[in-house]
Amino acid sequence: MPHLLITGGGRGIGRALAENGLARGWRVTVTLRRGEPPAGAQALFLDVTDRAALDLAAGRTGPVDILINNAGIIGPDRQDPLDMDFDGFAELLQVNTLAPLAVTQAFLPNLRAAGHARVLSISSQMAWMGYAKADRIAYRASKAALNKVMQGLATRLEPEGIAVALVDPGWVRTDMGGAAADLSAQQVAQGILELAEGLTLAGSGRFFRHDGSERPF
Repeated sequence: MPHLLITGGGRGIGRALAENGLARGWRVTVTLRRGEPPAGAQALFLDVTDRAALDLAAGRTGPVDILINNAGIIGPDRQDPLDMDFDGFAELLQVNTLAPLAVTQAFLPNLRAAGHARVLSISSQMAWMGYAKADRIAYRASKAALNKVMQGLATRLEPEGIAVALVDPGWVRTDMGGAAADLSAQQVAQGILELAEGLTLAGSGRFFRHDGSERPF
């Protein structure tokens, strides 16, 4: 039975991922700061920016076959290059860029113990370098930086047989995406877990859509 660990598993895509994993008969662990986990999932109540809490949680968790770095925030209202909330920008980098790396480092012994584990991080189409846009620039930058960090991590972990990839979930109907979005969280979650199941070292360091197709950085 695969063990699936999801950060930010209390709502939105994270909760849908957990529910989908449970429906497959997998063991599912979610991190969340508050609220109720999906029924049947083990909960780790922590803040992903708290490295001491991550280390403690990892020490209490067994082997992890699939880690999905899903926790993230959209950031402050003022995100224009000419009108920037710098404290909010810094928080975005902490949550969206640094925390996924910290989570992966903390749970690396768990991933190694599973053998041929996989790490997927939820990125965004807004990180695409082909977008010459200024709106939500701090969020865009945090996800673009996440992509680069995870590319580097993929290079380091490939010799150990651990595959690392990035996922663009698309525009999803969540609190962050809004009610007008194209895709349901359940639809996206199903595709992401299928991608995770089939991910090999050949796909490590690459950027995929939720349907498994590769997309440019």
